[in-house]
Amino acid sequence: MKAHDGMYIRGQWRPAAGTDTIAVVNPTDEQVIATVPAGTAEDVDAAVRAARAALPAWAATPPAERAAAIAALAAAMTARRDEIAETVTAELGSTATFARRVQVGLPIRVMESYAELAATHAFETTVGNSTVYEEPVGVVGAITPWNYPLHQIVAKVAPALAAGCAIVVKPAEDTPLTAQLFADLVHEAGLPAGVFNLVTGLGPVAGQALAEHPDVDLVSFTGSTAVGRRIGAAAGAAVKRVALELGGKSANVVLPSADLAKAVTVGVANVMSNSGQTCSAWTRILVHTDRYDEAVELARAAAATHVPGDPNDSGSRLGPLVNAAQQARVRGYIEAGIAAGARVVAGGPESPHDTGYFVAPTVFADVTPDMSIAQEEIFGPVVSLLRYEDEDDALRIANGTVYGLAGAVWAGDDAEAAAFARRMDTGQVHINGGRFNPLAPFGGYKQSGVGREFGVHGLAEYLQTKSLQF
Repeated sequence: MKAHDGMYIRGQWRPAAGTDTIAVVNPTDEQVIATVPAGTAEDVDAAVRAARAALPAWAATPPAERAAAIAALAAAMTARRDEIAETVTAELGSTATFARRVQVGLPIRVMESYAELAATHAFETTVGNSTVYEEPVGVVGAITPWNYPLHQIVAKVAPALAAGCAIVVKPAEDTPLTAQLFADLVHEAGLPAGVFNLVTGLGPVAGQALAEHPDVDLVSFTGSTAVGRRIGAAAGAAVKRVALELGGKSANVVLPSADLAKAVTVGVANVMSNSGQTCSAWTRILVHTDRYDEAVELARAAAATHVPGDPNDSGSRLGPLVNAAQQARVRGYIEAGIAAGARVVAGGPESPHDTGYFVAPTVFADVTPDMSIAQEEIFGPVVSLLRYEDEDDALRIANGTVYGLAGAVWAGDDAEAAAFARRMDTGQVHINGGRFNPLAPFGGYKQSGVGREFGVHGLAEYLQTKSLQF
């Protein structure tokens, strides 16, 4: 695991403009494992200028050649997947198993999918007497979160490269080492200098400078809805495109005909993966009142299997949260749930370990839709069980938040579950445990964001159209 003391700009590591640094802390033992530069507006400006200079040649590169470059980057990621997984575990705290399978395995699949898409997508079509060209939107400013440090970078970089855009990435300050390793892989894969640039730094400094830079054509941001609002407002004032993947408070609806044990067990596992730090986690389990008590006992038993501990220990199924502030935030929500009258049936606010930013896997029963734990994004290993009386009541509860990112529906057959899912105000719904598909669009309704990621829909975010009339 290597930390660079500079920024990756114009195809090389160069010294930062300032001297401030960011300490990278291992959330398992609370020890500093590295420092990286805290970038300034000057660093961001240099990176954007490098991207702007590289844009014309990359945009003019034939799609087949762009596809080959993306495939080379996917191969470089595959060759060093163990090193990437170890880095993610060290700075984020994901269990080693989850890091290898999801934190690294999924972005490799996404990168490979865009290599294929770049080679096969029709960037030129004929519509009546017109020829329509899909062209790169230009320079992309990408601001990425810490919860999936490689995946969220790839979700922006891969389609941007496929479209012919040049990009500047500002990763989360908690997980910059994974981003720096990705920059090494970009260099190793031989992408043209300036097509990809990396500036580490704090959100209010480097992130804001990137979002507001006048020579950035599209801002792609993944993070909190509060920050997304500010970025959207600034972009709107500049008539600049945005892609925003924001918060979630997803419902896991268990219809009366469903396999209750499977729905609850899988649902709890969904929330506990990555220590609950997943914006699309199904944090609200909705169960018919006739089966509610049984569901509570199933959730209690399921939570007990998610043992918190050292993420490098094969016996641990739950790592720490990313930092002390996040730990305090989640514990505060647990205390708020208790104060509001919800019943703790597993876990609670007390940390299961003296060292490390751990939170016990927590299950609440007797949760009502108006409670903060049922309305607000907690971003930790906390599950709420809510009762419903009939399907219309379940739909009202499921749709009754400002978010609409993801969800799940379980029923005796897929058709029944799908019929309910079609009525949900959310961007993606898993039917009876359907697997995540990196080719299908991902993104939210309402305050969960603007735009889509993955597949052809994700590619479209980085393209603009031009029509010639004949």
